Amino acid sequence: MRSEYGVPPGVDTSRPSIARVYDYYLGGKDNFAVDREAAEMALRVTPDGAEAGRACRAFLRRSVRYLAAEAGVRQFLDLGSGLPTQGNVHEVAQRVDPAARVVYVDNDPMALAHGRALLADSRTTAVVGADVREPDEILNNPDVRRMIDRDLPVGLLLLAILHHLHDHEDPGGVVRRLVAAVPSGSYLAISHFTDPGAAHPEVSRRTREVEKVFNATLGTGRWRSPEEIMSFFDGLEMVSPGLVPLAEWRPDAEETAGQTDTYYTIFGGVARKP
Repeated sequence: MRSEYGVPPGVDTSRPSIARVYDYYLGGKDNFAVDREAAEMALRVTPDGAEAGRACRAFLRRSVRYLAAEAGVRQFLDLGSGLPTQGNVHEVAQRVDPAARVVYVDNDPMALAHGRALLADSRTTAVVGADVREPDEILNNPDVRRMIDRDLPVGLLLLAILHHLHDHEDPGGVVRRLVAAVPSGSYLAISHFTDPGAAHPEVSRRTREVEKVFNATLGTGRWRSPEEIMSFFDGLEMVSPGLVPLAEWRPDAEETAGQTDTYYTIFGGVARKP
Protein backbone atom coordinates (compact mmCIF):
# COMPACT_ATOMS: atom_id res chain seq x y z
CA MET A 1 0.00 0.00 0.00
CA ARG A 2 1.16 3.52 -0.78
CA SER A 3 -0.35 5.86 1.79
CA GLU A 4 0.87 9.14 3.25
CA TYR A 5 -0.91 8.24 6.50
CA GLY A 6 0.60 4.77 6.92
CA VAL A 7 -1.42 1.94 8.45
CA PRO A 8 -3.77 3.27 11.16
CA PRO A 9 -4.23 1.31 14.40
CA GLY A 10 -6.93 -1.32 14.23
CA VAL A 11 -6.56 -1.95 10.50
CA ASP A 12 -6.46 -5.67 9.66
CA THR A 13 -4.20 -6.04 6.63
CA SER A 14 -4.83 -9.79 6.38
CA ARG A 15 -8.49 -9.52 5.39
CA PRO A 16 -10.04 -7.55 2.52
CA SER A 17 -12.06 -4.45 3.29
CA ILE A 18 -14.98 -3.28 1.17
CA ALA A 19 -13.86 0.34 1.53
CA ARG A 20 -10.36 -0.51 0.31
CA VAL A 21 -11.63 -2.68 -2.56
CA TYR A 22 -13.78 0.24 -3.65
CA ASP A 23 -10.71 2.50 -3.38
CA TYR A 24 -8.82 0.10 -5.66
CA TYR A 25 -11.60 0.18 -8.25
CA LEU A 26 -11.46 3.98 -8.21
CA GLY A 27 -7.70 3.94 -8.84
CA GLY A 28 -6.85 4.91 -5.27
CA LYS A 29 -3.69 4.13 -3.32
CA ASP A 30 -5.14 3.13 0.05
CA ASN A 31 -5.44 -0.63 -0.40
CA PHE A 32 -3.45 -3.77 0.31
CA ALA A 33 -2.59 -6.90 -1.65
CA VAL A 34 -5.45 -8.78 0.00
CA ASP A 35 -7.90 -6.11 -1.20
CA ARG A 36 -6.54 -6.19 -4.73
CA GLU A 37 -6.79 -9.98 -4.79
CA ALA A 38 -10.43 -9.86 -3.71
CA ALA A 39 -11.14 -7.14 -6.28
CA GLU A 40 -9.49 -9.08 -9.08
CA MET A 41 -11.42 -12.22 -8.12
CA ALA A 42 -14.65 -10.28 -8.48
CA LEU A 43 -13.47 -8.83 -11.79
CA ARG A 44 -13.06 -12.34 -13.19
CA VAL A 45 -16.79 -12.78 -12.74
CA THR A 46 -17.81 -9.23 -13.61
CA PRO A 47 -15.12 -7.48 -15.69
CA ASP A 48 -16.84 -4.11 -15.36
CA GLY A 49 -16.56 -3.96 -11.58
CA ALA A 50 -14.25 -0.95 -11.72
CA GLU A 51 -16.78 0.76 -13.96
CA ALA A 52 -19.37 0.10 -11.26
CA GLY A 53 -17.23 1.92 -8.71
CA ARG A 54 -16.89 4.92 -10.98
CA ALA A 55 -20.63 4.92 -11.72
CA CYS A 56 -21.40 5.00 -8.00
CA ARG A 57 -19.03 7.90 -7.47
CA ALA A 58 -20.51 9.83 -10.38
CA PHE A 59 -24.02 9.31 -8.96
CA LEU A 60 -22.81 10.64 -5.61
CA ARG A 61 -21.58 13.83 -7.24
CA ARG A 62 -24.75 14.34 -9.29
CA SER A 63 -27.17 13.62 -6.45
CA VAL A 64 -25.33 15.85 -3.96
CA ARG A 65 -25.11 18.63 -6.53
CA TYR A 66 -28.87 18.33 -7.10
CA LEU A 67 -29.60 18.44 -3.37
CA ALA A 68 -27.35 21.44 -2.78
CA ALA A 69 -27.99 23.48 -5.92
CA GLU A 70 -31.64 22.69 -6.71
CA ALA A 71 -33.22 21.39 -3.50
CA GLY A 72 -31.44 23.88 -1.24
CA VAL A 73 -30.08 21.31 1.24
CA ARG A 74 -27.24 22.68 3.35
CA GLN A 75 -26.43 19.75 5.64
CA PHE A 76 -25.60 16.17 4.77
CA LEU A 77 -25.21 12.91 6.66
CA ASP A 78 -23.13 10.50 4.57
CA LEU A 79 -23.45 6.97 5.98
CA GLY A 80 -20.87 4.37 4.99
CA SER A 81 -18.80 7.12 3.41
CA GLY A 82 -15.69 5.02 2.75
CA LEU A 83 -12.21 6.29 2.00
CA PRO A 84 -11.82 9.92 0.91
CA THR A 85 -11.34 10.30 -2.81
CA GLN A 86 -11.86 12.95 -5.47
CA GLY A 87 -15.35 14.45 -5.51
CA ASN A 88 -16.27 13.94 -1.86
CA VAL A 89 -19.65 15.12 -0.56
CA HIS A 90 -18.24 18.21 1.15
CA GLU A 91 -16.36 19.25 -1.99
CA VAL A 92 -19.51 19.06 -4.12
CA ALA A 93 -21.83 20.68 -1.58
CA GLN A 94 -19.42 23.43 -0.60
CA ARG A 95 -18.94 24.50 -4.20
CA VAL A 96 -22.59 25.53 -4.00
CA ASP A 97 -22.37 26.95 -0.47
CA PRO A 98 -19.06 27.04 1.43
CA ALA A 99 -21.02 26.92 4.70
CA ALA A 100 -22.70 23.59 3.88
CA ARG A 101 -22.13 21.07 6.67
CA VAL A 102 -21.23 17.41 6.13
CA VAL A 103 -20.86 14.53 8.57
CA TYR A 104 -19.16 11.39 7.29
CA VAL A 105 -19.96 8.13 9.10
CA ASP A 106 -18.03 4.88 8.69
CA ASN A 107 -16.76 1.99 10.79
CA ASP A 108 -13.62 1.24 8.76
CA PRO A 109 -10.51 2.31 10.76
CA MET A 110 -8.64 3.38 7.64
CA ALA A 111 -11.54 5.44 6.31
CA LEU A 112 -11.82 7.17 9.69
CA ALA A 113 -8.09 7.88 10.01
CA HIS A 114 -7.75 9.27 6.50
CA GLY A 115 -10.95 11.30 6.73
CA ARG A 116 -9.92 12.87 10.03
CA ALA A 117 -6.45 13.70 8.70
CA LEU A 118 -7.93 15.29 5.59
CA LEU A 119 -10.51 17.32 7.49
CA ALA A 120 -8.66 18.05 10.72
CA ASP A 121 -9.01 21.83 10.39
CA SER A 122 -12.53 21.93 9.00
CA ARG A 123 -15.33 23.64 10.93
CA THR A 124 -18.03 22.51 8.51
CA THR A 125 -17.16 18.83 8.18
CA ALA A 126 -16.84 16.00 10.71
CA VAL A 127 -15.94 12.32 10.63
CA VAL A 128 -17.74 9.93 12.97
CA GLY A 129 -16.91 6.33 13.73
CA ALA A 130 -20.14 4.32 13.89
CA ASP A 131 -21.96 1.43 12.22
CA VAL A 132 -24.92 2.12 9.94
CA ARG A 133 -26.66 -0.86 11.55
CA GLU A 134 -26.99 1.24 14.72
CA PRO A 135 -28.82 4.39 13.59
CA ASP A 136 -29.63 5.58 17.11
CA GLU A 137 -25.94 5.57 17.99
CA ILE A 138 -25.29 7.70 14.93
CA LEU A 139 -28.14 10.12 15.58
CA ASN A 140 -27.10 10.59 19.21
CA ASN A 141 -23.41 11.04 18.46
CA PRO A 142 -22.21 14.41 19.85
CA ASP A 143 -20.59 15.44 16.56
CA VAL A 144 -23.74 14.59 14.61
CA ARG A 145 -25.88 16.54 17.07
CA ARG A 146 -23.46 19.49 16.89
CA MET A 147 -23.25 19.58 13.10
CA ILE A 148 -26.78 18.62 12.05
CA ASP A 149 -29.68 20.93 12.90
CA ARG A 150 -32.74 18.68 13.24
CA ASP A 151 -35.04 21.61 12.46
CA LEU A 152 -33.60 22.07 8.96
CA PRO A 153 -33.71 19.70 5.94
CA VAL A 154 -31.02 17.03 5.87
CA GLY A 155 -29.59 15.12 2.94
CA LEU A 156 -29.39 11.48 4.06
CA LEU A 157 -26.91 9.66 1.84
CA LEU A 158 -26.99 5.86 1.82
CA LEU A 159 -24.83 5.36 -1.23
CA ALA A 160 -23.47 1.88 -1.96
CA ILE A 161 -24.00 0.82 1.66
CA LEU A 162 -27.42 -0.85 2.08
CA HIS A 163 -26.44 -3.73 -0.19
CA HIS A 164 -23.81 -4.65 2.42
CA LEU A 165 -26.56 -5.27 4.97
CA HIS A 166 -28.14 -8.69 4.92
CA ASP A 167 -31.90 -9.03 5.26
CA HIS A 168 -31.68 -10.17 8.88
CA GLU A 169 -29.91 -6.88 9.71
CA ASP A 170 -33.11 -5.03 8.77
CA PRO A 171 -31.87 -2.41 6.31
CA GLY A 172 -35.45 -1.19 5.89
CA GLY A 173 -35.66 -0.53 9.63
CA VAL A 174 -32.38 1.38 9.50
CA VAL A 175 -33.72 3.61 6.74
CA ARG A 176 -37.03 4.20 8.51
CA ARG A 177 -35.28 5.21 11.74
CA LEU A 178 -33.04 7.69 9.94
CA VAL A 179 -35.87 9.19 7.90
CA ALA A 180 -38.04 9.51 11.03
CA ALA A 181 -35.30 11.57 12.71
CA VAL A 182 -35.12 14.31 10.06
CA PRO A 183 -37.73 17.02 9.31
CA SER A 184 -40.06 17.37 6.37
CA GLY A 185 -38.24 18.66 3.33
CA SER A 186 -35.28 16.35 3.94
CA TYR A 187 -34.06 14.02 1.20
CA LEU A 188 -32.90 10.41 0.99
CA ALA A 189 -30.44 9.28 -1.71
CA ILE A 190 -29.71 5.59 -2.26
CA SER A 191 -27.57 3.64 -4.69
CA HIS A 192 -27.77 -0.14 -4.50
CA PHE A 193 -26.57 -3.29 -6.24
CA THR A 194 -29.51 -4.58 -8.26
CA ASP A 195 -30.66 -7.92 -9.61
CA PRO A 196 -32.82 -6.99 -12.63
CA GLY A 197 -34.53 -10.39 -12.61
CA ALA A 198 -36.66 -11.51 -15.55
CA ALA A 199 -36.22 -8.15 -17.32
CA HIS A 200 -32.59 -9.08 -18.04
CA PRO A 201 -32.17 -12.82 -17.27
CA GLU A 202 -28.52 -13.16 -18.33
CA VAL A 203 -27.51 -10.14 -16.27
CA SER A 204 -29.53 -11.55 -13.37
CA ARG A 205 -27.65 -14.85 -13.62
CA ARG A 206 -24.31 -13.05 -13.48
CA THR A 207 -25.34 -10.93 -10.52
CA ARG A 208 -26.01 -14.12 -8.57
CA GLU A 209 -22.49 -15.34 -9.43
CA VAL A 210 -20.98 -12.06 -8.28
CA GLU A 211 -23.02 -12.18 -5.09
CA LYS A 212 -21.47 -15.56 -4.27
CA VAL A 213 -17.95 -14.19 -4.83
CA PHE A 214 -18.62 -11.15 -2.64
CA ASN A 215 -19.97 -13.22 0.20
CA ALA A 216 -17.08 -15.65 -0.05
CA THR A 217 -14.36 -12.99 -0.08
CA LEU A 218 -15.73 -9.83 1.55
CA GLY A 219 -18.32 -11.38 3.81
CA THR A 220 -21.29 -9.28 2.80
CA GLY A 221 -23.29 -8.33 -0.28
CA ARG A 222 -26.94 -8.49 -1.31
CA TRP A 223 -28.18 -7.75 -4.83
CA ARG A 224 -31.84 -6.75 -4.39
CA SER A 225 -34.63 -6.41 -6.93
CA PRO A 226 -35.82 -2.94 -7.99
CA GLU A 227 -39.02 -3.58 -6.01
CA GLU A 228 -37.04 -4.36 -2.84
CA ILE A 229 -34.97 -1.20 -3.26
CA MET A 230 -38.08 0.90 -3.86
CA SER A 231 -39.41 -0.27 -0.51
CA PHE A 232 -36.67 1.78 1.19
CA PHE A 233 -38.39 4.90 -0.19
CA ASP A 234 -41.83 4.06 1.23
CA GLY A 235 -43.68 7.20 2.32
CA LEU A 236 -41.34 9.51 0.40
CA GLU A 237 -41.83 11.47 -2.82
CA MET A 238 -39.50 10.26 -5.56
CA VAL A 239 -37.55 12.88 -7.46
CA SER A 240 -37.67 12.48 -11.25
CA PRO A 241 -36.60 10.20 -12.92
CA GLY A 242 -37.26 7.86 -9.98
CA LEU A 243 -35.32 4.68 -9.23
CA VAL A 244 -33.28 3.96 -12.35
CA PRO A 245 -29.89 2.62 -13.48
CA LEU A 246 -27.30 5.10 -12.22
CA ALA A 247 -26.42 6.33 -15.69
CA GLU A 248 -30.04 7.43 -16.23
CA TRP A 249 -30.26 9.57 -13.09
CA ARG A 250 -29.84 13.15 -14.36
CA PRO A 251 -26.64 12.45 -16.33
CA ASP A 252 -24.21 15.26 -16.99
CA ALA A 253 -24.08 16.48 -20.56
CA GLU A 254 -20.57 15.11 -21.02
CA GLU A 255 -21.43 11.67 -19.65
CA THR A 256 -22.13 8.77 -21.95
CA ALA A 257 -23.77 5.59 -20.71
CA GLY A 258 -22.82 2.32 -22.38
CA GLN A 259 -25.29 -0.46 -21.67
CA THR A 260 -22.88 -2.93 -20.09
CA ASP A 261 -23.97 -5.37 -17.41
CA THR A 262 -23.13 -2.71 -14.84
CA TYR A 263 -25.72 -0.45 -16.45
CA TYR A 264 -28.48 -2.73 -15.16
CA THR A 265 -26.96 -3.89 -11.87
CA ILE A 266 -26.71 -0.66 -9.88
CA PHE A 267 -29.79 1.50 -9.44
CA GLY A 268 -30.12 4.80 -7.67
CA GLY A 269 -32.77 7.28 -6.66
CA VAL A 270 -33.50 10.36 -4.58
CA ALA A 271 -36.69 11.08 -2.66
CA ARG A 272 -38.10 13.89 -0.52
CA LYS A 273 -39.75 13.54 2.87
CA PRO A 274 -43.15 15.27 2.53
